[in-house]
Amino acid sequence: MPTSTGQAVRAERKAAGPGPLRPPLGARTVVAAGLLAAAAAVTCVTFWWIGLSPLTLAAGLGDTRRLLERMLPPEFPAAGDIVSLVVETLLIAVAGTGLAALASVPLAFAAAHTRPGRGAARRIARLVIVLTRAVPTLVFAILFVRAFGLGPLAGALAVAVHSVGMIAKLLADAIEEADPVPAEAVRACGARESQVALSNVLPRVLPALVAVVLYRLDINIRASAVLGVVGAGGIGVALQTALGSLAYRRAAGVICVIIVLILLLELLSVAIRRRGGQDRPAGSAALPAGRRAHDVGWDRDRVLRFAGSGTAAAVFLASLWSLDLSLDRLAGAWPNVRAMLTGMWPPAFSGEILMGVLESLLMALGAASVGAVGGLAAALLTATGVAPWRPLAAVVRALVVVMRGIPDLVYALLFVAALGLGPFAGFLALWISCTALAAKFFTDALERLDPVPHEALTSVGASRPQAFTAGIWPQFVPSFTGNGLFVADLALRESIVLGIVGAGGVGYLMQESIATLRYDVTCAIVIAIAVVVYGIEALARLARRHLL
Repeated sequence: MPTSTGQAVRAERKAAGPGPLRPPLGARTVVAAGLLAAAAAVTCVTFWWIGLSPLTLAAGLGDTRRLLERMLPPEFPAAGDIVSLVVETLLIAVAGTGLAALASVPLAFAAAHTRPGRGAARRIARLVIVLTRAVPTLVFAILFVRAFGLGPLAGALAVAVHSVGMIAKLLADAIEEADPVPAEAVRACGARESQVALSNVLPRVLPALVAVVLYRLDINIRASAVLGVVGAGGIGVALQTALGSLAYRRAAGVICVIIVLILLLELLSVAIRRRGGQDRPAGSAALPAGRRAHDVGWDRDRVLRFAGSGTAAAVFLASLWSLDLSLDRLAGAWPNVRAMLTGMWPPAFSGEILMGVLESLLMALGAASVGAVGGLAAALLTATGVAPWRPLAAVVRALVVVMRGIPDLVYALLFVAALGLGPFAGFLALWISCTALAAKFFTDALERLDPVPHEALTSVGASRPQAFTAGIWPQFVPSFTGNGLFVADLALRESIVLGIVGAGGVGYLMQESIATLRYDVTCAIVIAIAVVVYGIEALARLARRHLL
């Protein structure tokens, strides 16, 4: 009978055991598969959009090789000129970062959700943070050059405005994460909100603020190295002059100086982070023996901190002085600023702007996808515990450092000079940049993983691919996804910048609109950029929430 037959089949299945275990199909698996499929689809669309094929890639690399041959050997400018431009670059970064830090403190307090106050002020502060983070530094530099003229003042203001978004956001997060009990106790004693912020909250989040400002300074020095391309001062002026006059050997010399400067700053940044990350030795007391609790005193650490703060303040004031910032200059710039502001409304959206934004988006996401693949391959060759051969790991690591030392805009300028205008040059520039950045992130993530599963599998005879697949890859997937999304976010911002030098995307339309005084088009482009960047950030946060 059917019933007895069904019972017999069920009894046979029960006797055979539960069968192979399979993980449930959860949201994490679906999101990961969706991201992988989307990355593959966007990469294919990008290749079709820019006309990339093995033949065009080979031809483009051949043209680039011939350009590099014309740039060698590099010809360095006079030492005095280089030193003055490097110093100007550093002063632009210091002035911009310092101004951003000063402006970010009240903005962060206004944006923090844990601070009492009206919701309208908080929403306005959050909007300012989003807009300043969404628009790249070079875009602000073009606007300020139009308002204040050529020179380092425009570059410093561009660095300051863009940096406010990052510093204020991270400082607001630190304020929200701080223990609210001490602040509530001070409020209960009748203190005003400004007194609570200055005497209670700010001292407790000051270490986080200092760390963010130092990290942002490192980023701003890199950005300041190329602001001269649009006339905003710094060593980028020498690079743009050399390329504009077809003096490729002179341009190669300037690029070498930029690379050396950035690599030295990278080493200094690593040394500072290691110094700041040292823990107090075990068993040491918070106060030296014999010192009273209320008498902090001037020990060695406090003297060094005081001296460092004084030096930083002096350098900041010197950087402001170098900008030639005067009331007469600000008053003279007001007509230009007023013309820009009044001409921006209403914004003039068009299909050409939407196509430019779409081109920037495709370039960024496609370059981030292929860059993630190349970065993973480089990380597997360099990460400790995974690298197959130590000498090869050292060579690849040095190559990645050099690739990261060259700004994206320099790559774009070289490819535009070799291949001509268009998204092909921008895609190649972003491809190299994303590969180097992903390699660094992936290498750091692999070296932080628990090595025990990999060593256990190796000890029982598993091959290297088997040990990696079963012992390392499951741990690495969250870091791979999170870092890959972060690389895509950075690539989107850079793709907008590359269009300014003719490497495809919406940046070319922006520069053209400012040059022709079409500020309504400029406003429409800025709004479109902010919406797209904010949308990508929202999607990245949603993906991290399900995957990490």
